[in-house]
Amino acid sequence: MEVIITIVGFLGAGKTTLLKYLIEKFVENDWSPFVILNDYENANLDAQQFVGKLDAKSIKSLSGSCICCSGIVELRNIVNRIPKREKGVTLIEANGTSDACSLMEFLGVGINDRFLPPIQVSVVDVNNWRKRGEHNELESNQIQVSSLIILTHLDRITSIRKNVVIKELNIVNPTARIIKMSEIDITLFPLLLPTNNAAKKFEHLKTHWASSSVDLPDLPNIKCIYTICKLIPVSILRVKGCAKIGKEESYTYFERKPDGELVIRAFNGVPITGSKLLTIGPGSNPLMLENAIKQSVCF
Repeated sequence: MEVIITIVGFLGAGKTTLLKYLIEKFVENDWSPFVILNDYENANLDAQQFVGKLDAKSIKSLSGSCICCSGIVELRNIVNRIPKREKGVTLIEANGTSDACSLMEFLGVGINDRFLPPIQVSVVDVNNWRKRGEHNELESNQIQVSSLIILTHLDRITSIRKNVVIKELNIVNPTARIIKMSEIDITLFPLLLPTNNAAKKFEHLKTHWASSSVDLPDLPNIKCIYTICKLIPVSILRVKGCAKIGKEESYTYFERKPDGELVIRAFNGVPITGSKLLTIGPGSNPLMLENAIKQSVCF
C-alpha cells in the first residue's frame, strides 16, 4: 500500500525545506514521490522549485483554495488520480495557516484503498513558537493530530528555550514523536501510524486569511526588494516574489518570513506565471502591493 504524508506548520516554519530533504532522500532510497503543494495565491511558484528534483508530472500545485474545506474535494481527487507506483509515497505540503485537524479528518475519507491512512508531520519553529500573538491557537492546532513533530530554527536558541518548547508541545500532543531536522531517518516515515490524540475544537474561519498577488516589473537593482519588503506592513505575515533584477537574465526569488527575516536567492528557471509579488496576511490587497512596487522603483 502507498504512503500519504501531509506536512503542516505555521508560515515560515520550514515546511518547504523539509519537503526538499524528504524528496531527495526518498529518491535516493528508490521510492517514487508524488508532491502536492497548496498555497493561497500561486502554488506554481513553489512547485517550480522542485523541477529537476522530480519529473514535472509528479508535482501538482493547488492554489487559492483552503484544502481543509473548499479545496478538500479537489485534493482528494488529485490523490486518487496519482498513478500507481512501486514504493509510492505522496507528500502534501499544506499552506501555512491550514486547519491541520480538519485536513486529517476529511482527507482520509474517500481515498482509494490502495493508500494507507494519511499521516501528518508538523514543522515547528522553536524560535517563534507561541510568539504569534492572536495566532498562537492556530499554531497549536497544527500539531494536535501529528504523528511526528520536527523542530527547526534551533541555531539561535538556548537549550532552556528548546526544552520549554518541547515541554509545551508534549502537553498539546503527548503522543507525537519530537525530533530535530538533523535527526530525521527517512526509513521512519513509511512506518509512522496515525495519531490517537484528540483534537480540541477550533474555529475554522481563523484559518481563512487575506492574500493577494500582482505582477512585478523588472527591478533596477536588488535594493528594490528590500524597499518593497520594508514598505509592506508587518501585519502581512508572508511576502514572497520572483523578479528579474537589472540586466540579469536569470530570475531572483525573495521571501520575507513572519519574523522579518528576508531570504533572497536564485530562482530555478523561468516562472511559468511571470514575475509576481505575493502576500498573505490581514490587509493584503493589490493596491497596497502596487504602491510598494512604485515607491521602490522611485527610490
